[in-house]
Amino acid sequence: MSKPSRLLQVRIGGAGDALDRFEAAWNRQAEGGKPVSLSVLSFDNLPLLLKTLTAARWVLLESLRKEQAASIYELAKRLQRDYKNVHTDVSRLTELGLVERPADGGVAVTWDGVRAELGF
Repeated sequence: MSKPSRLLQVRIGGAGDALDRFEAAWNRQAEGGKPVSLSVLSFDNLPLLLKTLTAARWVLLESLRKEQAASIYELAKRLQRDYKNVHTDVSRLTELGLVERPADGGVAVTWDGVRAELGF
């Protein structure tokens, strides 16, 4: 049996968006529906999303998706970037839940994909 894929949904929307998702889940549960596991990362606006998920951070995520790194040093070397900048990026991406730091000190992405929903 294959492992179910883990998708992260990135959205533009404030607190009202999260409340709408909660209400939908509550109603689904009250009606006896099947619970849905959904991982969502919301940003208040597009400029904040673009400031947070920069092109360099996206390249970092793609690299880690292909092959996790044993350390930030190894990742910086692979990406041909400054260690300090990669460390800063990994720290921020870890805070957001996009990157994980296993106990062995490595750096990994556990998401199979990221789906973006950009509304007005």
